[in-house]
Amino acid sequence: MLLPHGAVVAVVDGEKLELYRNTGNEAAAELSRMDAPKLDEHNKGSGDRHITSSANPGHLLVEDAHAAAVVGWLNQAATKAEIKHLVVVAPPRTLGEMRRHYDKQLAAILVGEVHKELIGRGGADVLAALQVK
Repeated sequence: MLLPHGAVVAVVDGEKLELYRNTGNEAAAELSRMDAPKLDEHNKGSGDRHITSSANPGHLLVEDAHAAAVVGWLNQAATKAEIKHLVVVAPPRTLGEMRRHYDKQLAAILVGEVHKELIGRGGADVLAALQVK
């Protein structure tokens, strides 16, 4: 996947958010770590999975709230043009929940998505996963 200069890569799981920016160019991408924002994760009633039961454990509500909070922040950053190109890297379940909350501005700047768990792996591993795509 070609990663434009300045593109932001959001690496997400059910609990954490890591952000990277391509400080290189498309031909030679180089990811630099960015500070992650403080997120408001009070949206425990995400989507239609708002009932806690043995089929829907409470930790899934927490994970869904985190995914929704991440997308809320990304939506704002896209609307304010703070992010012009975005790649989202997340496990399949988290990515699915995130997609439910994308707005039009975010969808317009989305360069790609990668279905992988890469939290804590570092920029080199994230970049390697993007180049396989």
